[in-house]
Amino acid sequence: MTARYEHTTDGPARGHLRLLQLYPRDMNIYGDWGNTLVLARRAQWQGYDVELLSYDPGDELPGDIDILVGGGGQDSGQDRIKEDLVKVGPTLKAWAADGVPMLAICGLYQLFGHGFTTAKGQEIPGISLMDAHTVAGDTRLIGNITLDTEDFGAVVGYENHSGLTTLGSGARPFGTVKMGDGNNGKDSTEGGRVHHVIGTYLHGSLLPKNPTVADWLLARAAEHAGTTWEPEPLDDTWAERARVVAMSRPR
Repeated sequence: MTARYEHTTDGPARGHLRLLQLYPRDMNIYGDWGNTLVLARRAQWQGYDVELLSYDPGDELPGDIDILVGGGGQDSGQDRIKEDLVKVGPTLKAWAADGVPMLAICGLYQLFGHGFTTAKGQEIPGISLMDAHTVAGDTRLIGNITLDTEDFGAVVGYENHSGLTTLGSGARPFGTVKMGDGNNGKDSTEGGRVHHVIGTYLHGSLLPKNPTVADWLLARAAEHAGTTWEPEPLDDTWAERARVVAMSRPR
């Protein structure tokens, strides 16, 4: 699937961004499509044309992209994409090393690490893009979550996962948990970062309520595309209201 979002500003486009949604057929639950839409719309509003691409097992992987988004999925979804992910893993790792920004949510965050050990002891291999490993837990970690982050301030979202993720020395956390469980409910870390890649358990979806994160990803995408991200102020009133409500809710 290819869709085009043309810039909504006056004059010529400031640039062209190629946005790839990874495995939307199997890894796109809990509203994660909203992350893709936010990126496309905010880029439009800042004067960029966006080419939205999608990739599922059996498709031809694009030759080059400027930003990648992948969502969460059930265990069955992970099982359906695991072999293909290992196949395309070297390309994804090369893109990340070249500065392509990526947002990987929940199930894809897990498989961007070294792997996922299921409750039955089966090892689903990851692609080791991020120094992290996940094991199945006994209970699901569900509820509203708030983070403190170094680059984005307070980040809010919703987590729903049973996997317990531990970061290695080669990755740093996306944030520190202020309310919720995060990676494993024990070490106060949530998500992981390496290069310009963010992995996280935050659904909700994440970017509508956290436009600062969206704009950071778009800035890195613009840099990769050879342009400069010089955003005009946008009216984020509704996003701020949603953040206030989310942070006021009980766990």
